[in-house]
Amino acid sequence: MDTIFLMNSMWVMLGAVLVILMIGGFILLETGSTRMKNAGHIAGKTILTFGIGSIVFWAVGFGLIFGTGNSLIGFSDFFYSGYDIDSLSLSGAVFFLFQLAFAGISLTIAFGGFAERAKLGAYLVFAVLFSVIVYPPIAHWIWGGGWLAEHGKQDFAGSTVVHLTGAMAALAATIILKPRIGKYNKDGSANNLAGHNQVFTALSVLLLWVGWFGFNAGSTLSVDKGFFGFVALNTNLAAAAGTVAAMIISWMVLGKADVPMMLNGALAGLVAITASCAFVDTWAAVLIGFISGILVFYSIRFFEKRKIDDPIAALSVHGTAGVWGTLSTGFFATKELATVGQPGLFYGGGLHQLGVQAIGVLACGAFAFIVSFILLSIMKATMNGLRVSEEEEIIGLDMSEHGSYGYPELMKAEQKLNA
Repeated sequence: MDTIFLMNSMWVMLGAVLVILMIGGFILLETGSTRMKNAGHIAGKTILTFGIGSIVFWAVGFGLIFGTGNSLIGFSDFFYSGYDIDSLSLSGAVFFLFQLAFAGISLTIAFGGFAERAKLGAYLVFAVLFSVIVYPPIAHWIWGGGWLAEHGKQDFAGSTVVHLTGAMAALAATIILKPRIGKYNKDGSANNLAGHNQVFTALSVLLLWVGWFGFNAGSTLSVDKGFFGFVALNTNLAAAAGTVAAMIISWMVLGKADVPMMLNGALAGLVAITASCAFVDTWAAVLIGFISGILVFYSIRFFEKRKIDDPIAALSVHGTAGVWGTLSTGFFATKELATVGQPGLFYGGGLHQLGVQAIGVLACGAFAFIVSFILLSIMKATMNGLRVSEEEEIIGLDMSEHGSYGYPELMKAEQKLNA
């Protein structure tokens, strides 16, 4: 067997493992950013829905994305066998696992809009629907040879495919489910329903930051000339710049360096560079990350003022930063690195690539939001609602949905103090 084939397979397998490990990062992120009474529920449903998404992706998702079809959808390779794909210089099974991991991350992002108020059944049903109807068409359009790929849409590792898609599904869920009890006052002002563990949240960002090297650098699908190192460098620089920018803007506006905002800035930088990491120079990666750190600060405030309750800032971190990251290649993609599409505006490419990127954002964002909204509306009408009762929400989803607390000793102690 060819040495390059084996090395490519091993590298992408490592990337797949790192991306799947990001699920652990999202567990800590969502748990740490929400209240203690929902911690066990959040951790358990994340693992369960990744399991559901994995089975669905094997059965139909992979075929809808990469199967032989047309510019809108694929129609082959269902119930994927695991055999090698001739057109790839790596194991087909490894490529499948890598793509499965991406689909799982997008699903996990979507569920950020459900946090602390949705029934477990809503997660289970939407996990299937999202994995069949929402994610595959967008992934096919860009990565599976669909109509956006034909126009040269640049999205190296998924600012649009993974992050914007998940964020728009989260937006639909957030609107339908409405804000959590106690989030807004009668005068429209917002209360800070603070997460219970900033240490968890910080650790989650570190796990996600490391996992992103699999996300972005692994998307090279090759060890040829060590190009994955350059992609990893851009990834790290953008994350660092996003962290610093979010700290600076929060300090300037709020008078304090807000810890959750710094962490969101790091994630925003990672999301933004995901589309452009293989197409831009290092200085541009720093600028892309820095701008994303500022954007996420104002985006979070924008959604909060409009009474859109987003507990883990999925709409801003993955949506707003995903849009900016996708558009950024239309400005900064260089002639040497633009192996897909054309150079950006600042490298003599004019407005063409920026236009392609904008069309991709509008088409994919609208599709993900509209389809998710319709699916969730149907679910709401046929499942006796998506949201737990007021009493169940106050008790916490750990107890109301599962009959036990994620922190049993601490919760019992709190109940005694309140008795």
